[in-house]
Parts: sequence; structure tokens; C-alpha cells
Amino acid sequence: MVAEPGGPEDQKPQSDEARSAFVPPTGVGRRTSASEDDQPTSEFAIPAGLTTEPQGAATGSASGSGQGSGSDTIGSAFAPPRTYSAQHSPPAFTPAHGSPMIRLTKEAPWQDRMRTMLRMPVAERPAPEPVQKSDEAGPAVPRVLDLTLRIGELLLAGGEGAEDVEAAMFAVTRSYGLDRSEPTVTFTLLSISHQPSLVDDPVTASRTVRRRGTDYTRLAAVFRLIDDITAEDVEVTLEDAYRRLAEIRRNRHPYSGWVLTLAGGGLAGAASVLVGGGALVFVVAAIGAMLGDRLAWLCAGRGLPEFYQFVVAAMPPAALGVALTLTHWSDVRPSAVITGGLFALLPGRALVAGVQDGLTGFYITAAARLLEVMYLFIGIVVGVLLVLYLGVQLGAQLNPGTRFFAPDRPVVQILASMALCLAFAILLQQDRSTVLAVTLNGAVAWVIFGAMARTGHISPVLATATAAGLVGLFGQLFARYRYTSSLPFITAAIGPLLPGSATYFGLLGMAQGNVNAGLVSLSTAVATALAIAIGVNLGSEISRLFMRVPGAVGGANRRAAKRTRGF
Repeated sequence: MVAEPGGPEDQKPQSDEARSAFVPPTGVGRRTSASEDDQPTSEFAIPAGLTTEPQGAATGSASGSGQGSGSDTIGSAFAPPRTYSAQHSPPAFTPAHGSPMIRLTKEAPWQDRMRTMLRMPVAERPAPEPVQKSDEAGPAVPRVLDLTLRIGELLLAGGEGAEDVEAAMFAVTRSYGLDRSEPTVTFTLLSISHQPSLVDDPVTASRTVRRRGTDYTRLAAVFRLIDDITAEDVEVTLEDAYRRLAEIRRNRHPYSGWVLTLAGGGLAGAASVLVGGGALVFVVAAIGAMLGDRLAWLCAGRGLPEFYQFVVAAMPPAALGVALTLTHWSDVRPSAVITGGLFALLPGRALVAGVQDGLTGFYITAAARLLEVMYLFIGIVVGVLLVLYLGVQLGAQLNPGTRFFAPDRPVVQILASMALCLAFAILLQQDRSTVLAVTLNGAVAWVIFGAMARTGHISPVLATATAAGLVGLFGQLFARYRYTSSLPFITAAIGPLLPGSATYFGLLGMAQGNVNAGLVSLSTAVATALAIAIGVNLGSEISRLFMRVPGAVGGANRRAAKRTRGF
């Protein structure tokens, strides 16, 4: 029998299994409609009992009672202030140091653009604009990194500064679309790391520079390749870049070995005339330098380290100077012969590069370069000291009081300085189109030095620094005009300023037993060398002040390191 609805069976209590967990218990009334107050509320909702002011009247703060006119209500922390205007709204966020506006004009040389971005934090670098086209799959990352390392190897082996090598490597990677790349340059090691995205593993490649040589023609060719890679109107695929790089490596040096030997003799002869020698001194100094160069080539062929090559190369000029003293020729100055031979051996190029790396913040590379300069200088000292000590034992009357340069031959000295720069440019394997500019730059440097040191009676070290600063200034301007490296316009021009005479007299004093006077003269030589390096770097930096370069608006184009104040 079926129970009727509403009967006794219908009033029985149901078991726990039959009752839903969401059914209200007995005695609790069921509401017909859900109230809005029973729903979960937002943490930003206004609690009960508080009222809000009309928009434009709320002036209360987030942590205190309102201070509005005639109202004690509390304003919301997220309500806009009374002075807020949508038309003149402030920026959403401004860092403590400000938000720099980056304007990297494409008309500027790639060196300036890359230096600007290298000194920026990674988060502030502008988005890349790939210049060279790639397929739909994207650039071949390993090949781009390998090409970048090969280009950086040629630049570093050619004597380019670490900052310029990093700028070149960064320019190549960005031109092929690899924006998140970080190059690192040390004295013998190049490395570059690229991270495809924030979730992908980085790709890192490195290359070691085993041999270094001086060929500024090859250096200029590498700069032209980088200019084409970074240019928008020139398409250089990876295959084209590899082909051109192989051609640069295969090209023979513009001058043969015997031409370099003759140039070394001409450099030594011109330097001997620069410090007061005559025609006979010119010939003897040239012969001594050429003999030293041939002996150094012989040692290099036998696999001897560069230190011993410098020891051997420094001995023939010193030996000829001592021989002239023993023959008692009154019209020959042996000191000029020895000094001319030293001019052809002093490592001015490595010194300038080392000091430049230190001033730009690459301290590991700078320390390695300066250590190399010290070893080469010690090799020269050992070679000359051996000969001078032997000459003193044989009774050679070497006069340490000889004057540095003859004061009454300004025209001859200017011509000698130009000949010295010309020979130095040939030794550096420079392109023929740059020889005239660097020769004139060296002549101007010697005129400035002579006018300040001789006519103005100014300290020779200060005069050297000023002349070297002008060399760096004009060399940088020449480089920007030609869109190439500044080394071909600077290195040979500092040749007349090298401290060959101070070095010789310091070594002579030590050979004669006068150690104090010898150390003083050698200290003068070191101070002069540092003045050359710092002056060249300062002149290059000053030149950037006169040129419109990209960077942060109202600031410097290249951010400098913060002062540590000793801690």
C-alpha cells in the first residue's frame, strides 16, 4: 500500500546518508533569495559603517582620518588625490635615477652606438633592430657567435683596446638579431654568451688568442667588414661575412720582411738625428738597428720567446755606439747611436693599449698588457746593459751628461720626426692612405713638445703629455672621418715622444756604478711613457665632447664607473 503524501511515513526523520550536506538543519529558515551581504566580499570593499566622499572631495589619507571640509570620513588609499588631473597625469613609475631616453641615431658610427649600450644595464638597452636578414627559423646562433669571436680575435691580436673589441663583437651579434648577448674580453681570451629567452639555457662560446701581430691594414679591413655588417643599405649574409673574413686572413702583409728591416733602420737613424746626431750617426744607427732586427728574426725562427728577441735586438746598436767611443771619433755622438736603436725597440703601442684598458675599466687586460711591457723593457735593459758594462770595462768614455737634443736645429728635427713617423707607420703595416695623416700628426706633436719644453721651459713630462693629448685628439678625429680604427693615426705619431734618451742615460748610469742617477733617469723614462699613454687616452676622450654622439639625453654617451671612495 502506498502512503499518502503528508502521512506519518512522510514525517519520519531521514538518515545521514539520505540528507545532503548542503541542506539547512532543522529550525533554520531557508531564504528565498541570496542576499548580496552573504557573498564573499573583496578586501578592497568599504566596511559597514563607513561612507565615501564624493569624487573630488576626498582628501583623507590612507592611514588617518579624513581632513576634508566638513567631513570626518576616511578616504580610500586607492582614490586619486584632489589635485589629480587625467590630462596632466604623472608617469606611472620613475626610477630614483630617472628614466633615460635612448636615441641611438643610425647616422652615428657603430662604435659610439655600441659603447652606449654596453655601459647600460641589460634592462635599459633598446630593443634590437636586426640589420642583416635571416631565414624564418631565426639566426644560426652558433655560427653568429663563431663569426663574432673570429672578428674579435683579429681585432685583439692587432692591438685594439678591450673596450673597442667588445663594442665590435656586440655590434655583430645585434646586427644578426642576437640582442641578449654579453661579450667578455681579456688579454688572451674572448668569450660571448647569448641567452635566447628567459626560459632557455644560454649558449656560450670562447676563443683563445694564441699569437699577436701588428698589421694595421688587416685591422682596417676588419673595421670595414663591421661597417658593412652594421649598415642597413648593405646586405652581408653569414656566408659573405665568413668569405670576407677568410680573405682578410689570407691577404699578405703590404710590406715584406726586408722592407720592415729597412724601415727599422730608418726609424733608428731619424731618432738619432732627432737627439742631435749628424749624417754619419744616422748611417751607423740605421745599420745597428737593421742588424738587431735580423738577429731578432733569426731568434724568432728558432722559437725563442719574445723576451730574448728583444735582448738580442738591443745589443747591436749599443755595440756600435761603444765601438765608436773606443775609436775616439770626435764628430760622432755614440749616445745618439744607442738612443736611436732604443727608439726602434720601445713598446709604445703596447703601453698605450695597456693604459687605455686600465682607464676604461678593463683592469685584468690592462695588468696583463703592462706586465708584457715590463718584460719587453727588461729585455731591452738586459741587452743594452750587457754591452755598456763590457764597454766600460774596456775603457769606453761614455758621457752621461750629453744633452737630450740640439736646440738650434728646429727644421732638421721636424723633418727627422716626420721621417721617424713614416718609418714607424711602415713597421706597423699601415695602409698607404693613412701614412700622410699620421706623419703630419707626429710632426705637430713634436712641434708642440719642442715649443713647450725648450722655448717655454716647461717640464718635459708635462710637455710630452700635452703633445700626446693632441695626438689622441687629432687621431680620433681622423678615425671618425674615415670610419675606422684610431690606432693607425695615433701609434706611429707618438714615436718622436718615446723616452729613448732617458732610458739610455739611466742604463748608462747603472753600468757606470752610479745607481742613484740611473734610477732617477729611468724613473723619468717611466713617467714620460705614462704621460704619453694618459695623454693619448685623454685626447681621445676629449674628442668625443666635440662630436654629436648618441646616448642618454642631457648626459654622457658612455656611463662611467661610480667612485668607490676607498671601500
